Amino acid sequence: MLDDLVYDDSEPPTIGLVPPGVSTAEVHDHIKIAHSPLLVGPDSGGQYAGAYWAGTELVVVGDLGPDQEQALSDFRDLLRERGEI
Repeated sequence: MLDDLVYDDSEPPTIGLVPPGVSTAEVHDHIKIAHSPLLVGPDSGGQYAGAYWAGTELVVVGDLGPDQEQALSDFRDLLRERGEI
C-alpha cells in the first residue's frame, strides 16, 4: 500500500494522486488491495495516466495530458463512462 497519498475529493470519485518516483509495481499493488483509482504522473513525456481496478485486473489509461486538473477531470469522465463509479 502507498502511504501518505494526497486525495482529490472535489467530486466523486475520490482519486489518489501518486507522488513522483512511485513504481508501476507499487501502483499495481496499491490498487489491487485498495481498489481506488489513482492519477499517476506525469511520465517522462509530461503526460498523466489514470489507473483503476476493473474486476480482476489493473487498467491504465494513458495520455490524459500534462495538466493535473484537466487529467483529473478527464479521468473522472472516463470512469463514469465505463461505469466504474
